[in-house]
Amino acid sequence: MARYTEAKCRICRREGAKLFLKGDRCYTDKCAYERRPYAPGQHGRIRKKMSDYAVQLREKQKTRKMYGILEEQFRDYFKRADMKKGVTGENLLSSLERRLDNTIYRLGFATSRAQARQLVRHGLFTLNGRRVNIPSLQVKVGDVLEVRERNRQSPIIQEAQQVIARRGCPAWLEVEGDKLKGKVIALPTREDVQFPINEQLIVELYSK
Repeated sequence: MARYTEAKCRICRREGAKLFLKGDRCYTDKCAYERRPYAPGQHGRIRKKMSDYAVQLREKQKTRKMYGILEEQFRDYFKRADMKKGVTGENLLSSLERRLDNTIYRLGFATSRAQARQLVRHGLFTLNGRRVNIPSLQVKVGDVLEVRERNRQSPIIQEAQQVIARRGCPAWLEVEGDKLKGKVIALPTREDVQFPINEQLIVELYSK
């Protein structure tokens, strides 16, 4: 599988937006994007006029990297969203939000989506009482997520719990921090996605 191994802060700078890829660091004055809000490289400060296609492409790349998804996976998400009833862009964002790794991150059991993905693969969580290790699994209304008993004292989990107060929990999820337990109480809507995403540009890109 393709894997990005360079500095994650370069991605935020390249996309021109904070993607919160470094967890708690993104909320401090150590954030590289806050210090240098321009593209990396010697020509990063130069402003270039972008074509409509370039703007659409950058929006797609930004969203894909924010959720940590490969190109082929992202295209599949779009195809499924396009086949559903409703607004394609909103369907796409709803599907991305309902990924298990993103849900774990949004509940505050991990400081970043990348960390959540790793923890899920290592089997630290249960879904409706059963151990799960598939980050791309789609959660449904009524699903209950919980940190496994044997992993509740993990320093990573404890650190993440301190961060959730700063980040907050979205309305479509319900979390019991003391029990390290969360529940899906509704499907995520467009209003629940507070990140800087213009999904219409992605729809226009794939509709060409």
